Amino acid sequence: MKAVIAGGGIGGMVSALYLHRAGFDVEIFERAEEIRELGVGINMLPHAVEALTELGLLADLDATGIRTHELIYANRLGQVVWQELRGTDAGYGHPQISIHRGQLLGLIHRAVIARLGGDAVRTGWRVEGFEQSAAGVIAQLSSRDGTRKTARGDVLIGADGIHSAVRAQLFPNDGAPIWNGVMLWRGCTTWPRWRDGRTMAIAGGNFAKFVFYPIGIESGQSAMRLTNWAVMARTGEAGSSPRRLENWSRPGVPAEVLPFVRDRFRLDFVDPAHIIEATANFYEYPNCDLDPLPRWSFGRVTLLGDAAHPMYPVGSNGASQAILAARSLAGHLLIATSVEIALAAYDNERRPVTAEIVLANRQGGPEGVIDMVEARAPKGFDDIESVASHEEREAVVRGYARLAGFARK
Repeated sequence: MKAVIAGGGIGGMVSALYLHRAGFDVEIFERAEEIRELGVGINMLPHAVEALTELGLLADLDATGIRTHELIYANRLGQVVWQELRGTDAGYGHPQISIHRGQLLGLIHRAVIARLGGDAVRTGWRVEGFEQSAAGVIAQLSSRDGTRKTARGDVLIGADGIHSAVRAQLFPNDGAPIWNGVMLWRGCTTWPRWRDGRTMAIAGGNFAKFVFYPIGIESGQSAMRLTNWAVMARTGEAGSSPRRLENWSRPGVPAEVLPFVRDRFRLDFVDPAHIIEATANFYEYPNCDLDPLPRWSFGRVTLLGDAAHPMYPVGSNGASQAILAARSLAGHLLIATSVEIALAAYDNERRPVTAEIVLANRQGGPEGVIDMVEARAPKGFDDIESVASHEEREAVVRGYARLAGFARK
């Protein structure tokens, strides 16, 4: 059996590894001219790390990223709203790993090349459509210079992102990505270690949020960490179109993000304005998603990752859910009596779960705990229990963990 994968991102590459492990031939088509290690920080939750461990990648993850020890939610004044251990420190069987997204893709890509061969990844080709029959699927491809060709397989996996051409053919009336009026600025730079060098913090509330966590250890600099930061703030009206929506990683402009943090945050571990000003290059991302779909699978064609379930970047779940989907899809293709039955089973297993996460992220996900506290105590508090009880705060954070499938058992 041969699988054709549209998209060489994290979801597509992990799908290739799982399908190869199951004994299938795989061919990946990525529209970029090369696989580049771009982006900023990302968190891999324990259930996703478990899947990558099954693929023999844990040592590479540890060599590149950091095992997150603790997560702290705080208000804009640095007062702790909630804190908890993470990963193996919290009793999970696998760690939570904070890592540079580009480096994560790079190590997965190298594993694909080593195991499937260099010809398995075809860059510079976009899957722009498909035809399918009982005999298989024909993917229609185009390159930037206008060259066209086809690729044949038994199954087509659309892992080609939020602007997926495969999704567009399945759902021609789906519409453009939906912006909620919030802009996200993200960057990373070398910064002094905070606490044990493995702690993550999310501070702020409804006006703006600031995220801070280490993603790598700098060689020969034990007191320094490659550190990811992010600012999320409302800059427009929900449902409107952000500027340059087609550019998913527009270079950030300091003058546009600094007003959301300067003289507003008082954190004891970092001045958000200082780390932003110290970052040579950072990026702006519109906070977009799409409504959950009624189905992903049609015969021999299915969707995966952001093509299937684009979601707001809260709760550290987008890439993690794509990895879980890759494992699920390969598992069903391995045991089912037909491709169609396998894709339907995969759809039934993964789609309802991710639909709930998409909708939960629209409500703030686990970060809703700091929104709740800020709404009740915008000038800070003397006793967090008088603002929101432990049980109420726990319901927000733990409820999301259960929904996303990484609650400790």
